[in-house]
Amino acid sequence: MLMTPSAPASSDHGRYLLDNAQTEAGIRFRVLGELFDPSTFRHIEQLGIAPGWKCWEVGAGGTTVVSWLADRVGPGGRVVATDIDTSWADPVAASGVEVLRHDVGRDEPPGGGFDLVHARLVLIHVSDRERALRSMVASLRPGGWLLVEDAAPALQPSISLDEDGPEQELANKLRAGFRSLMAARGADLSYGRKLPRLLRDAGLADVRADGYFPVTSPACDLLEAATVRQVRAQLVGAGLATDEEIDRHLANIAAGGLDVSTSPLISAWGRRV
Repeated sequence: MLMTPSAPASSDHGRYLLDNAQTEAGIRFRVLGELFDPSTFRHIEQLGIAPGWKCWEVGAGGTTVVSWLADRVGPGGRVVATDIDTSWADPVAASGVEVLRHDVGRDEPPGGGFDLVHARLVLIHVSDRERALRSMVASLRPGGWLLVEDAAPALQPSISLDEDGPEQELANKLRAGFRSLMAARGADLSYGRKLPRLLRDAGLADVRADGYFPVTSPACDLLEAATVRQVRAQLVGAGLATDEEIDRHLANIAAGGLDVSTSPLISAWGRRV
């Protein structure tokens, strides 16, 4: 079922650099799932997900995680998937997942008593991250788990770790430009590495964290090409790159000569007491 709030759409939607409505967003969702779903599913399994659980997927942005959750909790469970843009949601809404247009940094949580609340690559982009985290913690039942996974670009600012030629130097120049655009939109490039402390400060117990860092793969290449195409106009408009540089970088990726990495993904989890 597809639900929409009475509140107006959030201004954060206009601030989000990687708009879900753009053509490249579908590619990015698919590739992000390929890169990170195995790690996400491993963490959720370790938290003990079982039939009957109530789960809130925050900033879902795609279907793979919510579909996996719905399969694990079964017909006796509940999965709520929220995002500021729910244009991706028809397949999961038809399968019984509850879909809500919702801004986690502004709106009240969609109920409470959740066994699991999960957000991946969401809070780094939210303007009021503190309020969002409080909302997610408050929606947990006693003993419920919060799993937050977010990028830490400040830990590893380069996309080409072995800068041994002009192709790698150009890749890192464009990545620096992308980071500048993200920061200008309010993203916290250090957010991922703060997660263990933030979860403890929020009152959660048994806090743990780890990191996942793909260094090179075809999926990394696809993600980089889709991302650069998606922010091309902003890079050029801000004077951070030229059209010629972007064309050359995309050609370098297509040629297969770059080892393209991602930012480290920090996963942190804790239990509400």
